[in-house]
Amino acid sequence: MERFLYILNIALEAVFANKVRSMLTALGIIFGVAAVIAMLAIGTGAKQEILNQIKLVGVNNIIISPKNIKSKTSNKDDNSTSKNVKDKYSPGLTLKDAESIKKIIPGVKLVSPEVIYKTFIINNGVRKQENLIGITPDFFNIFNLSLEKGLMFSQTELKHGKAVCIIGSSIKSRFFPKQNPVGEYIKCGNIWLKVIGVLNNRNVSQKSAKNLGISNYNNSIFAPIQTLLLRFKDRSVINSNSVNGGGNVYISNGFSSVSFSNDDEAASSNNQIDKIVVQVKESDFLAPTTEVLHEMLKRRHYDVDDVEIIVPELLLKQEQKTKDIFNVVLGAIASISLIVGGIGIMNIMLASVLERIKEIGVRMAVGATKKDISLQFIIEATLISLTGGIIGIILGFVLAKIITQTTGILTIISPMSIIISFGVSASIGIIFGYMPAKKAAEQDPVTSLRYE
Repeated sequence: MERFLYILNIALEAVFANKVRSMLTALGIIFGVAAVIAMLAIGTGAKQEILNQIKLVGVNNIIISPKNIKSKTSNKDDNSTSKNVKDKYSPGLTLKDAESIKKIIPGVKLVSPEVIYKTFIINNGVRKQENLIGITPDFFNIFNLSLEKGLMFSQTELKHGKAVCIIGSSIKSRFFPKQNPVGEYIKCGNIWLKVIGVLNNRNVSQKSAKNLGISNYNNSIFAPIQTLLLRFKDRSVINSNSVNGGGNVYISNGFSSVSFSNDDEAASSNNQIDKIVVQVKESDFLAPTTEVLHEMLKRRHYDVDDVEIIVPELLLKQEQKTKDIFNVVLGAIASISLIVGGIGIMNIMLASVLERIKEIGVRMAVGATKKDISLQFIIEATLISLTGGIIGIILGFVLAKIITQTTGILTIISPMSIIISFGVSASIGIIFGYMPAKKAAEQDPVTSLRYE
């Protein structure tokens, strides 16, 4: 042990005696480690974003939404197909579709139909256009949403379409900034809804909302789906007003219903609901259930293919796979810097051996063995490599921070990436320091003492 400490001390003296050269030698390792850490941070950040998105859309979910047939036909060849599709009658996406899915298809755990209207919300002199969404309690279970305060909808409120709602956290902040909203009323379009609960805040980026087709829960008001169909608007009901495109109020099921003068697409749509989210019990059921849903809905809609079925989890996993391949390529490119850095260490150490032949001869003449000489040069190379590794890790942290601030890309530095980088830098010092160390140990003491 004493002998090793003595050799270590000699190696340290040699490194610090040539500080500038040692630092220049370590540059390849510094930038290589920094690049690897930054790339791994980008990869880990991308993986976390995917996991966050999966949480937003729920696990094992299938999303069914109406297909805009008109947008699919853009050239003359498609005009005949479009006409044939339009000539066929389809009731569109309805609550009965959701009920049939839950009743008939095995492996289905939860079914959540949704109807979404954009309308003006008014309270305490504040007026803003937000989403008013009709749902069932399964919605909250599917998307793992919880209440900050208040209660969920009761079966009576659901069945009889009571005028109640649950609001998002941003709605609470905007319309009830200084009071507890539970028990208060808020005006949505031409109807008043009693607030019975407030959702916990959940961050949803605009990118995620757009890519995954989900609403910003914080800026939405949720009511029982029967409440909106009875009191607000049921697009499946046909009357003179809806046919002529005029008027905003009509009578449906004994309740006053309101349509939107600024929402032409909703007004012309015969889809009673805007979306059905189906959650299956196991991931293995996703693909077969999707096929069954497609055939079932096509049959229910009289052979009109007017719905789009998306499996967000499979899309996200495919996206993750693509990003993983991209990150492996980036990591491999960054790792080349480490190899270049190792070659740089080897070259400088070989030059150092030539410069210190006389020193090697003196040490061997006074009793140093070949093993001692070899160990000294390996320690020197390892010290340079480790120092470069430590500086590279610090630079990697800085690079990751800069990437996040300048590009908005999420970067997460994991402890494993630090351990890997540190281990690789140490290994490079030993591997690329071996050849110079071997060359130094093979010097003839007599020839070395005579070397000028």
